[in-house]
Amino acid sequence: MHPQFKLNGYSYNNETLREVATTLFRDGKPYEQAIGDFLQHWLNTSKTIAVSTSGSTGSPKKISLKKEYMINSALATGSFLNINPGDSALLCLSAEFIAGKMMLVRALVLGLDLDTVAPTSKPLQSLSKSYDFCAMVPLQAQNSLPDLNSVKTLILGGAPVSSGLAQELKALHTNIYETYGMTETVSHIGLKQITSEGLLENSSYFQTLPNVSIAVDNRDCLVITAPRVSDKKIVTNDLVRLKDPTRFTWLGRYDNIINSGGIKLIPEEIEAKLAASLNHRFFIAGVPDAELGEKVVLFVEGRQDGQLLLEKLKANKALTRFEIPKEVVTVVTFKETKNGKVDRMATQKSLGKT
Repeated sequence: MHPQFKLNGYSYNNETLREVATTLFRDGKPYEQAIGDFLQHWLNTSKTIAVSTSGSTGSPKKISLKKEYMINSALATGSFLNINPGDSALLCLSAEFIAGKMMLVRALVLGLDLDTVAPTSKPLQSLSKSYDFCAMVPLQAQNSLPDLNSVKTLILGGAPVSSGLAQELKALHTNIYETYGMTETVSHIGLKQITSEGLLENSSYFQTLPNVSIAVDNRDCLVITAPRVSDKKIVTNDLVRLKDPTRFTWLGRYDNIINSGGIKLIPEEIEAKLAASLNHRFFIAGVPDAELGEKVVLFVEGRQDGQLLLEKLKANKALTRFEIPKEVVTVVTFKETKNGKVDRMATQKSLGKT
């Protein structure tokens, strides 16, 4: 623990922080209990810590991460983003998952003055303080646009940043980066600059952190070698296009690909073209079809006129004829994973659309 580390304005040594962790776990609100639980495990003698994956691309599972690798990840982020001892930081993500846990680790290792709040959709709403560093999911950033200039450096992860949100963020003076990573890589291994106020030159690509090398397999999926955060090479299901050995563009998920009449379509690419036309949560998926094998279907959250929306999309010149949805399905509320991501498969299953 760095000597300048503070939690909610107070300094601690290992012994007093253990006492606080125990109190939070026993008596705190649910988000504080998660913080206390993590700190208890972080401060014990084990060299590893159990972490849950998000469940956004499959069933959630427990994996074991080396504390040494979590420290390495925190140091790499601190160096890359120029985060220094004594900087103020805000934890507004759940400490049940890797993103929230790593905010705690960064604060402990880098010596940050960390405040904690409940992981709500509008975490800055009742705060009057400015912060040097914060991590959010895109939904939190979307709901905090009027207040984001109170954050100097913001990283966004957990879900892709839509083109519409990216455009709104570009008007801010905050240094904002979209992250690429997963639990297995101990949070992010790549950053993409969204705003002009930042450290990267090209905002079109994810830039890998130091000591990370990347390649693609025969499916064009990203393969990550990061010996400081993982003992083994990580083969992902993320379709990417490499710019060079340290930069890549994320295209979508291999397991989401739609094969419609022999044409392979990437849902995330279609979604990017639709983002400006839709103001509700939505996603594109392939649904079994007797003629095409799979047909492109648009799922939209909220009470919508599906037929009217379909006619509007047919006039969208950004879409190729293969990308135009064959059907629009409206859903009152999407199914979500435990940490708030849209669960595409569960939503489709609930409607019998698989």
